[in-house]
Amino acid sequence: MSQDGLINASQSVGFWAEAWVRFRHQRLAMAALTFVGLLTLIAIFSPAIVGTKPIVCNYKGHYYFPASGYFYEGWENPIFITDGVIYNYPQKLKEKDPESWAVWPIIYQDPLRRVREGEWKNFGGNPIGSAGMPSRRNLFGTNDLGEDVFAKMIHGTRIALLIGFVSTGIATVIGIFVGATAGFFGGKIDWALSRVIEIMMCIPTLILILALISIIDKPTIWHLMVVIGVFGWTGIARLTRAEFLKLKQLEYVTAARALGFRWPRLMFRHILPNSLAPVIVPITFGIAAAILLESTLGFLGIGAPDKTSWGRLLNEGKENLQMWWLIVFPGAAIFLTVLAYNLIGEGIQQATDPTLKISKH
Repeated sequence: MSQDGLINASQSVGFWAEAWVRFRHQRLAMAALTFVGLLTLIAIFSPAIVGTKPIVCNYKGHYYFPASGYFYEGWENPIFITDGVIYNYPQKLKEKDPESWAVWPIIYQDPLRRVREGEWKNFGGNPIGSAGMPSRRNLFGTNDLGEDVFAKMIHGTRIALLIGFVSTGIATVIGIFVGATAGFFGGKIDWALSRVIEIMMCIPTLILILALISIIDKPTIWHLMVVIGVFGWTGIARLTRAEFLKLKQLEYVTAARALGFRWPRLMFRHILPNSLAPVIVPITFGIAAAILLESTLGFLGIGAPDKTSWGRLLNEGKENLQMWWLIVFPGAAIFLTVLAYNLIGEGIQQATDPTLKISKH
């Protein structure tokens, strides 16, 4: 082999590495990916950004992390409930234990309740109703009950990302399994599963979700995730089926069959990895669709009433049209997030499309 051949061989990269290089050259897609990454950081560190519970505190000789209660109520130690500290940490911590200390969030506001007068240093209470316009104290204003909109937006980021990733993850697992099974085995199995896919596609997802949620006594955000995921897998299944029908005819699969490999290994180790490129695109679009659907349900007042979400803020703005900040800020967040995921999906589509590479030469 010549020296040039050795150089070219050493510089060759895999499909996904090459796709990443091509993705990075798309400015809009990279900007969208950066935006989603920023949202992820906001969701993870939301209790440290804005809240009324200490990030960490030393109370009666023990260390606690009360802000973790924003993620799950059970994570907040019961001692703060029994001691009556939970709704007024700044005053009650010192009152119950003069030696206590705490590290507080950057902004003292709560996503689920109004901050009262004198609760935090020398600040007054949050204004109520139309008086709660955006200000230095309340960056995005307050709602009709005096709850801070900025705090709701920051903590609502966690709900938006969860609904997108979890519901789309469920849909991805179901869609890939159904599509792979139909495409690999073919025949009667393919015919039966294809009819199931067609039936599911005929069912209006939003109407079905409304019907199912109305049956549940106390719907939570997890119910929404499961329902959206269970009824949102048909597009992924159809693409996976098409890829399996194509790839199972190729020579490397025939060679694997000749070596005596059983069908699980053929499906999940040899065919599935090579079928993922076109499937990732609808997965990305599915995340955007799930976020938009949850916002729609929140706007209609459906879902978990004890959780804050961007859609529920829009619902509050619908009831109080003079409070424009309840519409502008959550509406902009929903628009930018859905747009970002769509741009990422388009970027992945262009980066993984082999015809685009051929057209450049």
